[in-house]
This record gives sequence, C-alpha cells and structure tokens, in this order.
Amino acid sequence: MTGPYALTVDPGLTDLRAADRLLRTLAAELALPEGTFGCTHLLRDGRPRVALSLTTSAPDCRERLAARGYEVTDGAPDAVGRAVLFPGADGLTGTLTVARLLSRSAIDRVSVLGAGGAPDPRTELVTRDHVRPQWQRGELVLTAMPAAGGRLTPFEVPDPTPCCADH
Repeated sequence: MTGPYALTVDPGLTDLRAADRLLRTLAAELALPEGTFGCTHLLRDGRPRVALSLTTSAPDCRERLAARGYEVTDGAPDAVGRAVLFPGADGLTGTLTVARLLSRSAIDRVSVLGAGGAPDPRTELVTRDHVRPQWQRGELVLTAMPAAGGRLTPFEVPDPTPCCADH
C-alpha cells in the first residue's frame, strides 16, 4: 500500500490524557514516519470511550498494532478527530506568532472563540506546550481564546481540573 491511509485502534480508554500518551508511545515504539497523523475520537455508542486513529504511510502499521494485541479497523471513526500527532506538532512550544504556528505545522488555520474572523498573523499565541487542533470540514483548525496582553492561547488546557474536583 502506498500513500497515507487511516487505521482505528480502540484501546477501551476513557481518558483523553491516557489516549494522548498511548498515541505518543505507539508512534515512538512503531517508529512511525514523519507526516503521521494521530488523533483521538470520542465514541458514544453505548460504551463511551476514546478511540485512536493513525493516518500514516507505514504499510505494516496495521500488522504491527495487531501483533501488540490491539483491535485495528480500516478508516477513521469520524471526520472530526482531535490531533495529537501531526507534522510540526513537536515544534509548537512556548510563545509564537499565529503566522509562525501556521508556517511550521500542518495546522491550516486558527479560530478564536467569540471572534468573527481570523486573528492577525502577528498575534502571539502562548502554547503552554499543548496544542490540540481538530479536523473541521477537511481542515486542521486550532481553536484559541483570548489571553492577557492581547495574546491568544489554545482553548484546550494541558491539565484541566476534573469536574467536581473539590466536592
């Protein structure tokens, strides 16, 4: 098989952070090539959980995942995955401009909550070293929100407070 193709792995996880870690672990252990996309997908089919999808050009990825005991199916579970692995993801650390984020990664655009249009390309984005864009109508889109000093920050926080944590 040539060119990228998508696979779904359903490890039965219920936590996004655990799914993120598993995607990164699998990419490293399987030595997946540059350009691999790894996404999380929320499944709500009577047993809520997080599935993983990998879009890769590695022709033996399916067999190697199956050899590790994972159930693997062809295709992605849906078209709106949350990207954890994508070209340029590892370079999106610290603070950088929107233009730099777009030029050094596979992210197609930045959307700001409550704003009508695209942010100024010179606007700084404080990544908190946690950038999770989502597929929207075939584009990889990072949703951001306003932050102090006219900056932006990704909408998804790296360490969210669990619901009802203090009661």
